[in-house]
Amino acid sequence: MRRTASPLSLILLGIGTFLLVLAPMLAWYVTPRAAVNPIDIDTTAVYKGTGSVFDTDKIETVPDQNITVTQRVRGNVAESERSGNAVWDVITTVDTDKSLPAADPHDALDFTPHRWVMDRRTTKPVHCCKETPYIEGEAYLKFPFDVQKRSYQWWDNTGGTTVTMRYDGTEKIQGYTGYRFTATVAPRKVGTRLVPGSIVDEPDRPQVLAEEWYSNHGFKLVVDQRTGRVIYAQTGPRRTLRAPGGDKDAAVLLDSEKIAFTPATQKEAVRQAKQDSGMLRMVSETLPVGTAVAGFALAVVGGVLLVRGRKRPESTGTVEMPQPSLTM
Repeated sequence: MRRTASPLSLILLGIGTFLLVLAPMLAWYVTPRAAVNPIDIDTTAVYKGTGSVFDTDKIETVPDQNITVTQRVRGNVAESERSGNAVWDVITTVDTDKSLPAADPHDALDFTPHRWVMDRRTTKPVHCCKETPYIEGEAYLKFPFDVQKRSYQWWDNTGGTTVTMRYDGTEKIQGYTGYRFTATVAPRKVGTRLVPGSIVDEPDRPQVLAEEWYSNHGFKLVVDQRTGRVIYAQTGPRRTLRAPGGDKDAAVLLDSEKIAFTPATQKEAVRQAKQDSGMLRMVSETLPVGTAVAGFALAVVGGVLLVRGRKRPESTGTVEMPQPSLTM
């Protein structure tokens, strides 16, 4: 008797082998290509808080004002496709109740347009495509994928420099756990502004090129570990004016200890983080593991069936001739 392979055993063995080869490809080849920053992003984050604001009508700093910061991020698809990077155009406005609602963002208390260009996989800044300002560091607006429990160099656009964001444990935002990073910023000169001399304690001078200084009471960012998306952001900006060469603040332009994501912005950020993180988990973990298990099982079943085979009689290689019957 001899054994022959059944078509079913060969099919199962072939499919199992294919799935075993596919599993590491999903983890090592597909996943890195799925973890890329989008080029068609269109999101708006709103921060709210209270603090002191310089009133240009009263020519004085007014305390206890409601402050709203709106940050609109739009991907420039044409520039992104041309350069191969993610090109994001960002508009940040600062308003009080006096300037809201504004028909034109240029009417805000502060209006700052800029462009951030980054590598789509590493999130590192790329200097091209009319980028402005010259952004540096490891992260801005979002962290890289697969966030680690370490310090990151975060670009502070108001200060025009990087800030060391230190890992500070985990925190739940809207029921979703993220990595928390914190930092403070010491006072530093960030520019100059032409103002009446009286504002900086020099009443005898009609116009003075005053120094603009910036510090921050504290940054707090809570970040989704897998995608690097910021699900909660808090900042405490302080912007002041000093007389040329002065060593103390003469006027306060903006001072708030806490301006943070609104609950609505938090919920939307968490929703997107869950969605994107779930897709990456499926590609990097669920599908590879499931494919490997299924492939192994099918390969084992196919192999067992192949070994067992079907029994057939052995051929002797000779043909027996029928005996003629005797007739009378």
